[in-house]
Amino acid sequence: MALVSLSERERAGCRQLLEFLDTEELMALTDTVTNRLVHPQSRQEAIRNILAYSQSVEELLKRRKVYREIIFKYLAAQGIPVPPSSEKRLLIDRVKQYWSGQPTTHASESGNSKPYAESHGQTQKSRQDYIHRLGQEFCQWFFDLLNSQHPLGVKAEEGWGPQHFWEDARMKLRYNTLEKNMEEYVGAEMVSLRLLSLVTEEYILFNPNLRANGLKCAMSPHGLVLVAVAGTVHRDKTCLGIFEQIFGLISCPVRENTWKIKNLNLKIVGQNALEPGMQIENPSIKFESKQLQELYDGKELALF
Repeated sequence: MALVSLSERERAGCRQLLEFLDTEELMALTDTVTNRLVHPQSRQEAIRNILAYSQSVEELLKRRKVYREIIFKYLAAQGIPVPPSSEKRLLIDRVKQYWSGQPTTHASESGNSKPYAESHGQTQKSRQDYIHRLGQEFCQWFFDLLNSQHPLGVKAEEGWGPQHFWEDARMKLRYNTLEKNMEEYVGAEMVSLRLLSLVTEEYILFNPNLRANGLKCAMSPHGLVLVAVAGTVHRDKTCLGIFEQIFGLISCPVRENTWKIKNLNLKIVGQNALEPGMQIENPSIKFESKQLQELYDGKELALF
């Protein structure tokens, strides 16, 4: 049965939301919706079939294979802030409200309407605040856990390992001391082990600058959270230089409020290789969050 009752806005919204699903998930959803009677050959064909055989927006969004995290990512990409712990039912209501053209800010729920420009600006700010807070909490967790693996560190209750990375995770490591070097690693196990060796074998400790100028965050249109952080690296009581690190994070669909590392770029610059005038006491990220999002090319982070 075709979605004859859908407005153009709803049709476009359904297509955008379904693009957040992996190809495998799209094909599985097509099987469910069509009762395995249709076998699409491409993502776009799968989306067309899903829309054609779904009887309503609510029916589609309530499908088990349309994860809560997918709807959350879609809302975040549209600049609509919702609490990260929101139930799927509430997220579906927000999506339907958005597609109907109704205001989606908290003010509208209390009956206090505001001009669109003001509401939209507040929505964008709320989204940016959430993404920045997510990046800050992630960096605090990541560096605390990594530093705890140092031979002299206080071991964390949570273990370090490949479980914090996606299976196809990629890392580029650049370091500039007396000469420039670049290493690349693919796979959760390899990326995890190389990062671990920096702390356990090279005895490096990371001190991130999580203040405003040392941390920049953004979200790509497809829900990938980009976190850029700068800081200093130390060995014993010696400051070796500075580091800049960029993470690409994707939420885990089977564990709520859990993000895993998809991409990682790490650059370490020794004191003797620092550019003239660079302040080692206060390392900072020099590009803005908007630039961080624009520089993401869909496959890897290419900022260094």
